[in-house]
Amino acid sequence: MNLKKLGLLLTAAAVGLPAVPVTAMAAGEMFIPLLVYRTGPYAPNGIPAANGMVDYLKLLNARDGGINGVKLVWEECETKYNTKLGVECYEKLKKKGPTGAAIVNPFSTGITYQLIPKAFVDKVPIHSMGYGRTAAGDGRVFKWAFTAPTSYWSQATAFIKYVGEQEGGLDKLKGKKITLIYHNSAYGKEPIPTLKILAEKHGYDLGLLAVDHPGQEQKSTWLQIRRQKPDYIFMWGWGVMNQVAIKEAAAIKFPMDKFIGVWWSGSESDVRPAGEAAKGYKAANFHGVGPSYDIHQQILKTIYKGDVEAAKKNNWGEVLYNRGLTNMVYDTEAMRTAMGKFGNKPMTGEQVRWGMENLNLTQDKLTKLGFKDFMQAHRITCEDHEGGGPVIFQQWDGKQWKLISKWYKPMYDIVREQVEKEAAKYAKENNITPRDCSKEG
Repeated sequence: MNLKKLGLLLTAAAVGLPAVPVTAMAAGEMFIPLLVYRTGPYAPNGIPAANGMVDYLKLLNARDGGINGVKLVWEECETKYNTKLGVECYEKLKKKGPTGAAIVNPFSTGITYQLIPKAFVDKVPIHSMGYGRTAAGDGRVFKWAFTAPTSYWSQATAFIKYVGEQEGGLDKLKGKKITLIYHNSAYGKEPIPTLKILAEKHGYDLGLLAVDHPGQEQKSTWLQIRRQKPDYIFMWGWGVMNQVAIKEAAAIKFPMDKFIGVWWSGSESDVRPAGEAAKGYKAANFHGVGPSYDIHQQILKTIYKGDVEAAKKNNWGEVLYNRGLTNMVYDTEAMRTAMGKFGNKPMTGEQVRWGMENLNLTQDKLTKLGFKDFMQAHRITCEDHEGGGPVIFQQWDGKQWKLISKWYKPMYDIVREQVEKEAAKYAKENNITPRDCSKEG
């Protein structure tokens, strides 16, 4: 099947969305596979993220002629947030285009876990932005995987710092009850080791309540919440699980300003179903909210010809749309960085991997791209594929999300120690000799 018969078009037709035209690939174009889920129980979250990624790629082509004159071509493959389907999508798309896949975003922790070993063999970089296997932040072991700008473990520490500040200091957490409600999957279990370490360090009582996929049945979970009466709830959910949990929290009158979600539990689709009851709910984030940034105006003008309603139909400015933009900034600027060394031509996965590992997103660069005040400057290195980017918190005011906090630097000393420990374990189990980054060019 050639690129005139894209999975993107098939997906669009299947869910009644406007098809995104993508021309057949020429030798001078660079191919980006997009693993998406526009259908299934997690579609309300998957659709805006996919729209954000596609709009940014379309903008680069229309505004800049691609990257340094190299046009971008992409194809969507529907995973339904299913690990098996995600791996099939990867296998289908990894060799497409004149140089193969430039980079892959699994957009699922389960899929990421399965693709990391394949990346070593296929030489295709994996970017699991703010999700996936946190230990992949150690680039000495995980040469082909990147978690930038921040990770689940970093977010867990930022959450504790934020809650500590709300209480008047980390020392005030002693004796407090903090409950983690988590998606019963590899994704949901990621923060548990870090939260346990911090519980021992700061003296809070950590409760753990798992919610099975897809998360529509939570009555027993919230009965336990009523009995335990935690001071704070941290929700590590996804899709319908978030909507149900917020409604259940409102039903038992749990204070919403002490109910805080992971950055995958803080989208418009999570709060709108609960109506006014969701007002005050909070969530973590690592980028701006709303459509008020320069990048949104550029997209509105270039892609939607000034039609605000058309843009909004494609989730323009929503939290997960903005996350899609953020994701593509990292990936495309890694390509640009790679071109600085290898020339202005379609990059191979191996060259993009080098570009990602040497990526330096300065504030000046972000401003020129349209992202002033939208995200923090960030740098990735051979040793550190995460970079410990800061976390910010947002709150739902009943109509929209608003940023309500300063940027919190994670407790990166704690996180990095655990990252290196787990990476070393993975290396031993898989017979990987860690790289000597001082010898990398």
